[in-house]
Amino acid sequence: MAEKITLSAIKADVGGFVGHSSMHPALMEKATESLESVKNQGLIIDFCVTHCGDDLELIMTHEKGTESGEIHKLAWDIFVECTEVAKELKLYGAGQDLLSDAFSGNIKGMGPGCAEMEILERKSEPIIIFMADKTSPGAWNYPLYKIFADPFNTAGLVIDPSMHEGFIFEVLDVFQNREISFKCPEELYDLLILIGATEHYIIKNIYRKTDNEIAATSSTQKLNLLAGKYVGKDDPVMIIRCQSGFPALGEVIEPFSFPHMVAGWMRGSHHGPIMPVSFEDAHPSRFDGPPRVIAAAFQLSNGRLIGPQDLFCDPSFDNSRKMALDAADYLRRHGPFEPHRLPLDEMEYTTFPAVMEKLKERFKKLN
Repeated sequence: MAEKITLSAIKADVGGFVGHSSMHPALMEKATESLESVKNQGLIIDFCVTHCGDDLELIMTHEKGTESGEIHKLAWDIFVECTEVAKELKLYGAGQDLLSDAFSGNIKGMGPGCAEMEILERKSEPIIIFMADKTSPGAWNYPLYKIFADPFNTAGLVIDPSMHEGFIFEVLDVFQNREISFKCPEELYDLLILIGATEHYIIKNIYRKTDNEIAATSSTQKLNLLAGKYVGKDDPVMIIRCQSGFPALGEVIEPFSFPHMVAGWMRGSHHGPIMPVSFEDAHPSRFDGPPRVIAAAFQLSNGRLIGPQDLFCDPSFDNSRKMALDAADYLRRHGPFEPHRLPLDEMEYTTFPAVMEKLKERFKKLN
C-alpha cells in the first residue's frame, strides 16, 4: 500500500531586507543548506525554499504526518539559524515572528504560519501553494469561496460529476478559538455571513463532500492574538489541490484576477488590494505594499516537488495588477481615515488607548 505524503508549508519573518520589503539571499542560502542536509539524512523527501516579501517560506514533503514534532522543530531550528544571520546583517525585525525562546513540541502558537495536509498521491497530483505578504489569513476567504462554492468561477461545480455535490468548509473563529463546518451549497448563505468578516472568521480547511478528502488548507495563526500585542503581520500561506475531482488549475487561480481588499498593508493597520505578482515582483515597497500574493505550482511525484511554476508570471494578470494599483491610489488618498485605515479595534499598531486615557477628563456628558 502506498504511503501517505505530508506537504508542509511553514513560514516566518526572521528579518527584512530592506525594512519589511524583501528577503536577503543569505537567509535563503542558510535555509537551503540546512534542508539539503536533513534531506540527505532522510527526514524529509523534498523541499523548496522561497520567499514572499520579507517572509521566508519553507515547503517540505515527508511521511511524518501533520503537526509532526520532528518537522516543526526542523522548521523552528532553521528560523532560529536564519535569525542569527539576520542579526549579523542587522536586517530589520530579526526573528520577529519567533515568539518563544525555545521550541515546545509544536510550532502552532509560537509565531510562524503553517499550512499542512496529508494525502495519498493520485495518479497525477497538481498542487498550488499561495503565499502572501502584508496581509492576514482572512485574505484567503474570498478566493476560497470563489474556488469551491461559486459556479460563476468554477465550472466544475456544475459540470464535473465528482465535484457536483459540493464541499465542506471548516471555519475558525479566531477570537473565541472554536470552529464550525458548513456543507455547501446548501449552507452557503450561513457560511457567507461569517466569512465575510475576514478578520474574525477564517476558512481553515476545505473537504470534498462525497468522500471527505482534503482539498485545501490555510494557515490561521493570528500573531497579534498569539502574542497579546502587535508583533508582525500574519502573512498567510495556503495549499490547494487541483484537477481530477478538485477545481482545475485555472479555476483555482481565477479569483486572483480580482484584487480584493484585505487587511494589512502598512503597519498591519490598513485595507489594501492584494496584487497577484511573479516571484520576481514579490517585494512590496510602496507604503509597504500594496499586499502581494504569489502562486507556486508543483506536481507531486512520490513526494518529490516537481516545480515550482510561477503562475502569476503571466501577462493575463496585467489588468489585475493595474486594477490593484488604481485601487491603491484611491485608498491612499484617504490617509488616516477609514476605510483605508482599519477600524480602531482591528489595528495592530494603535495609540488609541493612550490617547483616550489622556483625554478622558475632557469628555463631557451630554444631557
